[in-house]
Amino acid sequence: MTSTVGFIGLGNMGGPMAINLVKAGHRVLGFDLSEAAMSAHADAGGEKATGVAQMAAEADVIVTMLPAGKHVRQIYMGEGGILENAKPGTLLIDSSTIDVDSARAVIAAASDKGMPMVDAPVSGGVAGAAGGTLTFMVGGADEAFEAALPYLDVMGKTIVHAGGAGNGQAAKICNNMILGISMIAVSEAFVLAERLGLDAQKLFDISSTASGQCWSLTSYCPVPGPLPSSPANRDYQPGFAAEMMLKDLKLAQEAASSSGAATPLGAEAASLYSLFCNSGGQGQDFSGIVKFLRGTS
Repeated sequence: MTSTVGFIGLGNMGGPMAINLVKAGHRVLGFDLSEAAMSAHADAGGEKATGVAQMAAEADVIVTMLPAGKHVRQIYMGEGGILENAKPGTLLIDSSTIDVDSARAVIAAASDKGMPMVDAPVSGGVAGAAGGTLTFMVGGADEAFEAALPYLDVMGKTIVHAGGAGNGQAAKICNNMILGISMIAVSEAFVLAERLGLDAQKLFDISSTASGQCWSLTSYCPVPGPLPSSPANRDYQPGFAAEMMLKDLKLAQEAASSSGAATPLGAEAASLYSLFCNSGGQGQDFSGIVKFLRGTS
């Protein structure tokens, strides 16, 4: 079954996600503030929407990939936005990474308008977006999840229903807090190994098969050499930019504060990534924090 899909946010992640929907046979009306992104979408077989109102009125399904909660609230709930112009029954999928409160507020407003909606943030980076291998962490009612699944399957490989509204965002920020903390720990270990005269390859060979094993080590090693596919071998070109990691760590800290959870390592990770970004690391891969810890950022 093919649908008319509206897609708002055609950036590094949203652009290839939208094209995968085009490749699956859907009519995809794309909208972005960047004319270059709109043109790239059209060149790949998509259609340019003239605006949010036109796109929302024509779409059966709307997917959004936006920078922050304020943008999601505005595009859905603001004057001339999606909820004002979409037909009742339109399926809404927000794949932005935003605060839990905003996700829940927008889903509640959509429900009041008779529109099923899920929050479905992603993990897997630009390569996963292009390859259709993203992991989606999905929050929302069972019926909304089932309706969204055929579209998420086109864009991703692993789709997990995390529970009710906002739980997709909760899963994303918890996961990325683990990732940020573990990357700092792995980076510290390699810096210490250097100072002690232990070869990086030897540490990798040992820890990758011992109790220090983790994804940040074995899939994304922060030093050049042991893992040819890691950004460390491309002068820390992202991948997953440090500024995006900092965004997610800040979201985790906001959630920890509002829920009363103790996350001292999460707080320290956010502080270190803030220092790294402020020292020039914001455009580098998040694994580049090893250079900051080494003192060469």
